[in-house]
Amino acid sequence: MADTVLVTGGTGYIAGWCLAGLLQQGYQVRTSVRSLTKEASVRAALSGQGIDHRQLTFFAADLTRDEGWDAAMVGCDYVLHVASPLGLDASQKVDDMIAPARDGTLRILRAATRARVRRVVMTSAATVATPPLHSPDSLSDETVWFAPDERNVTPYRQAKRQAERAAWAFMADHEGPTALTTVLPGAVFGPIMSGDTLGSVQVIARLLQGRAKGNPRLGFEVVDVRDLADLHIRAMTAPVLAGQRVLGVGQFMWMAEISQLLRDHLGEAASKVPTRNIPDWLLRLLARFDPLLRGLTPNLGRAHRHTGEKARLLLGWQPRPAHDTLIDCANSLIRHNAV
Repeated sequence: MADTVLVTGGTGYIAGWCLAGLLQQGYQVRTSVRSLTKEASVRAALSGQGIDHRQLTFFAADLTRDEGWDAAMVGCDYVLHVASPLGLDASQKVDDMIAPARDGTLRILRAATRARVRRVVMTSAATVATPPLHSPDSLSDETVWFAPDERNVTPYRQAKRQAERAAWAFMADHEGPTALTTVLPGAVFGPIMSGDTLGSVQVIARLLQGRAKGNPRLGFEVVDVRDLADLHIRAMTAPVLAGQRVLGVGQFMWMAEISQLLRDHLGEAASKVPTRNIPDWLLRLLARFDPLLRGLTPNLGRAHRHTGEKARLLLGWQPRPAHDTLIDCANSLIRHNAV
């Protein structure tokens, strides 16, 4: 009989592709949603990708509440905990993100260990393994953690760090059969399954919509959402990754390079993509009025890269070229009328 996997937050961008990958590989799959009214839309999104979802079951459970998690975990072999708040808005408060991030993670781990699942794979973020953003260009691996007293940390980055630290602290005190692995992705792009959940793809949508009036000196380590889902599934069963962190990153690209790529390959659909660059002083001025920009200003002009060698060497994971990811991302946004 096939192993059973629970994916948290089934309506999410990354979760959707995890569901697709697991179903294609023959697993019995469960997913949590805050309301079962979301079931139809998740199934429709999977159908749109040609995914047979008959082996998918839905459970109502919320990261901020205890109810529902024990029922969702009973009989599970693995858990992919990918549900988390997305932190594109720097006006958000840290406390508002802690409950679904840190407390939600602990809620998942308590239920998983009670159910004696074999492995929990938790989605963290590469930014947690990054030195201070105001420092010079860097190349980091999984041993790096940003300091808790670092200044000008966005609520999202702080919540991600606290959630992952809390997860490792919890597991250090746990003696049962459950193991933890954390996956730390870069900037997640690639195709969307529906226009309902854009996630980090909002960055590309803003370029296509012309909402970005120029290209700031910002860079991203592009990772395809399909490859990231594959990394979660590989990490789920690899014995060598029990109790390990693993980065999921791809090619580093500056915003200006991304804009040029879109213009070169999308024709009229990219007519609103900016051609000029924005000086740092102007972006800082605009950031006073745009919360999305405010959270990005500490990164201006800096290339904080991460190595993906661990995933490649231990799992044979190979991310696709950023070119393919970004073009597929843009085309899917257009198809779903999300721009």
